[in-house]
This record gives sequence, C-alpha cells and structure tokens, in this order.
Amino acid sequence: MQQLSLSVLDLVPHTGESSFEEALQQAVTLAQEAEHWGYHRYWAAEHHDMDQLSCASPEVLLARIGAATKQIRLGSGAVLLPHYSPLKVAENFRMLAALFPDRVDLGIGRAPGGSAHASMALSGNYLSHVAEMRDRVKALSDLLQDAYTYEGAAVTAKPVPKIQPALWMLGTNTKSAALAAEHGTGYVFGQFMSEKDGKEILAQYRESFTVSPLQPSPAAMVAVSVICAAVPGEAEALAEQAVMPGFPMEEGEKERRVITGTPDKVHSRLLLMAEYYGCSEFMIFTPPLGSYEQRLSSYRLLSQVMRQG
Repeated sequence: MQQLSLSVLDLVPHTGESSFEEALQQAVTLAQEAEHWGYHRYWAAEHHDMDQLSCASPEVLLARIGAATKQIRLGSGAVLLPHYSPLKVAENFRMLAALFPDRVDLGIGRAPGGSAHASMALSGNYLSHVAEMRDRVKALSDLLQDAYTYEGAAVTAKPVPKIQPALWMLGTNTKSAALAAEHGTGYVFGQFMSEKDGKEILAQYRESFTVSPLQPSPAAMVAVSVICAAVPGEAEALAEQAVMPGFPMEEGEKERRVITGTPDKVHSRLLLMAEYYGCSEFMIFTPPLGSYEQRLSSYRLLSQVMRQG
C-alpha cells in the first residue's frame, strides 16, 4: 500500500463570532497540533479584504508559528507574486529560512486574492502585473540562487541562509504547471479549486520539467478539501453547512470537490487519488465548520488513520 504524506493548507478563517485575534491564534494552535499529529507542512494562504479570512501576510504569521513549533515545515499557500517585488519576497522568505533552517517553503501563485478594488489598492494594475508573471518568477528564482542582476549590477536578497527556501508554484491549470516546469520549481495542483483534469496537468508538468539548482527533479502535491468525522454521515452533514470562502460553487459542485466521510473512507479516497495523480503528498484544506474544535477534529482523525495505514 502506498504511504501517503499529509500537509495542512490553512486559509485562516474566523469562525462564527470569533475575532481576527482569535482566528490568528487558532492558526498557531492548528500548526502546533498538526506537528504533533505528524503532518509534514503547514502552509498559510494570502487573501485581502475577504469576508471570514484573516491572513493578508503569510510571512508574518509564519514567523509567529515558527517560534511556536519545532520541526513542521512552514510555507505560504501562496504569496501572490503579481502584487510584489520579487526582491522583497526573496528577502522575507530568506529571513524565515535563516530563522528556521531547513523548514521553509515559498509557495507562489498568480491569483489576485481579493476583489478588483482590493487588488488595485494593493498594487495598482493587477492584470499588467500578471502579464509579467514569467519574468517575476525568473527574477525570484535567480534571487534564491544569488544570480540576479538589475541594470547589470548584482543584487542579493539578504540575509543569505545556508539552506534556501524551497520554491513551489500553486495553480489550477496548465499555465501554472508550465511556469513551474519552465523554472524548475515544485508544483501544487489545487484540485478543490479547479474544474480541470489534474492528472493531465501534472503529467504535463513532469514531462516539461527543467532541472534547476533549486529543484533537481519534479516534485508535486495535490491540494484537496477534506471534512472527516468519526460517525458515518456526520462529515456529510458538516459539509452541507461548510462555507468555502473565495471559491464560489454551483449547486452540486461541493459534493465533487469536498472529500467527506469517516477516517477510513477518506483514507481510501486519498489512496485512489494518489494512484490517479501519481502523487504521494496531499495538502489538506478543511473549510470553516461550525467551530474551530470541529475543524481540528477533522485534521486529527485523518492523521490517526494515516498513521495506522
């Protein structure tokens, strides 16, 4: 039986009447518990001016979580690169990599992460920045290899850690997979956000992959949405009430995109998906439920059956 590795993808929701302060503390708690339960990574997402979501700056949250954990890998899922200077992104994550050696992942994406007005307030003409994505990814890759120049002059992102952040591209389509392959980064396919066939996208990524000093061979993960409960039928009932912030779905879509069930049922489904995608690591996104305790319980139950498996 294939051995699976699990990681956490956290959108950092504030649930019910909770405050933003409580939501951020819950993110720290989730990362600590995930480390205890054997999850491989904790990644925080970036969103701007979105209802129910609390993290606009993954790098700040990851610094807090790094100080509260010991070994779980820390990453962004994702830093929205069109909004930012590649130099500043490299500096932020090299800083984290120096503080938490061999624990830092730099996940990048090309989504706006908020409304049109929020995007314009953040960085101006977002669409023009997206058109520069290939150049920005190259610049970021060069900065992490100390090979970047600006107008002929060498520019170094400092501090320079002994072990670089691992660079990953997150996406839901062939464009993101092609960028990841071209620049030799890891790739995460967002299955729960996509209508595309991830098997074909991941195959394209692997076939087109260009070896880089940052990534010697293709590395892929699949991000899935999971609600796990101990009693048959409970997870499905929770899914009916779950909110998928930032991912509007038509009627019937939630059932296809959210994996629900008892731990054994979810485990079996993930094993089938691992075979289908040719992938052994899953980023687990559990959407906001009725309480933080229910969400934590879903992650805990899944980790237990994975350890037994």
